[in-house]
Amino acid sequence: MKLEISSESKHPVYRQIADQVHFAVNTGSLNPGDKLPSLRDVATAHGLAVNTVAKAYRELAAKGVVVVRDRSAYEVAKPKGKAGAHAAKAKADFGPSGRYAARGVSASKTEVHAAVDKLDQGVFPGSFCKLTEDYLTGDPDLCNVIHADGSGTKSILGYLHYRETGDPSVFAGIAQDSIVMNIDDLLCIGATNRILLSSTVNRNARQFPAEALAALIEGTEAFLAKLRGLGVDIHSGGGETADVGDLTGTVTVDSCAVAVMRKADVITGANIKPGLAIIGIASGGTCDYEEGENSGIGSNGLTSARHDLLSPYYRKKFPETYDPNTPKKLVYCGPYRMKDKLPGSSLTVGQALLSPTRTYAPVVTEILRQKRSAVKGIVHCSGGGQTKCLRFGNGVHFIKDRLMKPPPIFRAIQKASGTTPKEMYQVYNMGHRLEVYCKPADTKALLKIIRGFGLEADIIGQTVKTERKDGGNHLTLMHGKKALKYAL
Repeated sequence: MKLEISSESKHPVYRQIADQVHFAVNTGSLNPGDKLPSLRDVATAHGLAVNTVAKAYRELAAKGVVVVRDRSAYEVAKPKGKAGAHAAKAKADFGPSGRYAARGVSASKTEVHAAVDKLDQGVFPGSFCKLTEDYLTGDPDLCNVIHADGSGTKSILGYLHYRETGDPSVFAGIAQDSIVMNIDDLLCIGATNRILLSSTVNRNARQFPAEALAALIEGTEAFLAKLRGLGVDIHSGGGETADVGDLTGTVTVDSCAVAVMRKADVITGANIKPGLAIIGIASGGTCDYEEGENSGIGSNGLTSARHDLLSPYYRKKFPETYDPNTPKKLVYCGPYRMKDKLPGSSLTVGQALLSPTRTYAPVVTEILRQKRSAVKGIVHCSGGGQTKCLRFGNGVHFIKDRLMKPPPIFRAIQKASGTTPKEMYQVYNMGHRLEVYCKPADTKALLKIIRGFGLEADIIGQTVKTERKDGGNHLTLMHGKKALKYAL
């Protein structure tokens, strides 16, 4: 067992020993039943008093990390019970593949989950984001999260706007999309402090020139500054810009966020159980920290939204913006130009499709500050739309029977495409993009906090015990008077 003892550390020597042994156990360097070096051997190797090493070992024993055997011998304790089951594996896709899959996109990402569900699930299996032991500092009481996401094909909509108008400022919104898709996932595990973000831009330099790139980079820094002003502790760690014309005809915008958390502060999927209320927070409309109306589109389902709403004009004029392998009848097959008015809205079709993804970070930061213990789970309804919840908790029947009215953008997509309601709820958020799970008695206090930001929010459903014989999760979603059924 290798120990690194530093006289310059802010921690006393016994704590350094205890933390390093604990970390070695957590990361598998020491296994259950392994014997620790004797008190005297450690003391001699590092020039320490035997009592100092003994104090470290006693602290580990008090935490249940090690057990004492005869003659002051210590060994790694065996875990009590099962350390937590891995998240349920995907068994099948959501039925008919539909228009979304025909465009080379998967709403359920079955093939992705089939691969990653076999991997190590981290220290809190079933959490919204994977968390690891604290490899960055080696503190056994902390854990690390590193999370990647991006704006998806919404960047193509920014490109279309730029090419039609010459206005590069649209890419500030695309920068926001990429950041929000990252940090709002982190909200689901309770990470709101000391977040470090790095951005990656892959561009075709011929199509995406310097002024557009500058707007993207400046937009990133401006949005991070805005978040800090709203109480979200996030900072830029730089990034990478790659000119890869052979890989993309336009531009892709991604980001990666890193945070260190106390294990005690992590919100896991394990507490999503029967008997909870589900609060939905609106994805569209207005709120106190945004300028103007938000369509609610977010950054999921934009491949289909773009093709189903925009007309063949874009197919002919901008062939670099679509996959030539996609059937032509599914490429830019809608009735609108971006400048056209969106029915039922004050926005144009282009403005609605390009509405920057709303962040809930200021809201969740305040919820956790005031009522952290009331939050049993948070789900970001991103990929998979309203079916995202199925991957969290165990033995749960999710019932969403009081959903908000879908905003005009989703009604327009469904009307133009003829997509079934069942597929619409699998692809799009359909009106609320964040869910907070709590006991019914706590809904009033949480809704007061949320609505204090000018956001629409309400109780949209509840959780009850699963009806499946195998104990798996399932979802019943009411679309008008029709019950839509989903399961993994």
